Amino acid sequence: MTSFLISLAVLIGGYFIYGKLVERWFGIEPDRKTPAVELEDGVDFVPLPWYKIFLIQFLNIAGLGPIFGAIMGALYGPAAFLWIVFGCIFAGAVHDYFSGMLSIRHQGKSVPEVVGHYLGEPARKFMRGFSVILLILVGVVFMMGPAGLLANLGGEGILANTSFWLGIILCYYFVATVLPVDKIIAKIYPLFGAALLIMAFGVGGMTIISGLPVPEIGADLNHPGGLPIFPMLFTTIACGAISGFHATQSPLMARCTQNETQGRPIFFGAMIAEGVVALIWAAAAMSFFPNGLEGLNAVLSQGGAGLVVKEVSVGLMGTVGGLLAVLGVIACPVTSGDTAFRSVRLIIADAIGIEQSSKANRLKLAIPVFAVGFALTFVDFNIIWRYFAFSNQTLATIVLWASAAYMVSRDKGHWFVSLPAMFMTAVCTTYILMAPEGLSLSAAISYPIGITAAIAAMIAFLVKNKSNAVAGSAA
Repeated sequence: MTSFLISLAVLIGGYFIYGKLVERWFGIEPDRKTPAVELEDGVDFVPLPWYKIFLIQFLNIAGLGPIFGAIMGALYGPAAFLWIVFGCIFAGAVHDYFSGMLSIRHQGKSVPEVVGHYLGEPARKFMRGFSVILLILVGVVFMMGPAGLLANLGGEGILANTSFWLGIILCYYFVATVLPVDKIIAKIYPLFGAALLIMAFGVGGMTIISGLPVPEIGADLNHPGGLPIFPMLFTTIACGAISGFHATQSPLMARCTQNETQGRPIFFGAMIAEGVVALIWAAAAMSFFPNGLEGLNAVLSQGGAGLVVKEVSVGLMGTVGGLLAVLGVIACPVTSGDTAFRSVRLIIADAIGIEQSSKANRLKLAIPVFAVGFALTFVDFNIIWRYFAFSNQTLATIVLWASAAYMVSRDKGHWFVSLPAMFMTAVCTTYILMAPEGLSLSAAISYPIGITAAIAAMIAFLVKNKSNAVAGSAA
């Protein structure tokens, strides 16, 4: 398992080395007042200790992404290690750091407002609608999944009724969305975040101790379904490498950060921690089952990623590990779903200018949002949800371009942000051209168009920002 151990070391080293460089290039201002201090309202703007914010941010952005996505990505073999490590360090952590720090620099504003400031009013309007739709979808699916799991735990009567658990989770979501951030989220999320890390370290430790045959990078392995690595791997593993959903969550914690020096451990660090979790689960998934990837694919076909989590956890850590895995599978989506709805409330509030210190104002926004969410639980998401991977990575790409525009506006080098943005533009364009839920075009057509779109986006970015710089100097 040399490749796995080296990947783990590089990922952790990326926080200390590249994270420090990104912090320097961004240009933190330790003496600058943060929104948590300047705009404290006891509801959303609440100063919290950095370690609590880190654990909350980690849990908010994680959910089931770094577990389920990594398990599905493990079907591509150790190529998944490369994407998790390099994607996380050079794209995902940069994306998360900028989405958090730019929110801090703009009074804790939500991602559509920040993007609009740097990419223009059309981008702002698009991001408002795009983000709200994406977050409501996330919140609804993260209600339905845990409700089904709870109903199938072996209870009888009403406890075996999915609708009953759906109602319980919906009520909890509503309360968590409306109450001040320090009443529920700041109290229980750090515990869940720590539990998720402990479970991942347990799986990783037992993978090493048990000497599982983790394949090495360069091994001649192919996806059992014959799917190409590019662009499919780069959308399958999202939360463990780069995810636009994170940009909707970072402003929640930007409103609680007390000093800009805390940005690197909170935003960059939480993404690296998520990458570590993804790396561990990818290694365990591709090496635990007999016949390697074929065995993993068989279990996925039988019961999905949830069954893989159960089999791996019980097999490596015993019955207690299996119980913790099931509880994690239930708790993780719940704790990401409620913050998704909270983000919707704040995005709408920022868009129409309704302050949120008043409980009545919070209810005015929360009630219709949850009414829509509840109605959507009756819709079949099997088709709609296929577009989530593409939408998620598209959102990340837009945030990266906005971050690059910020660096240009500060007369600083932008390549460490614009190059990942260019790469993700190629990924998203190629994916929607090739995917069955897209245009289903051949690789011979999709690859050239995807690469051309990425180059065109970079040229447009450079031309636009050069003209802005000339206009600014003339003024």
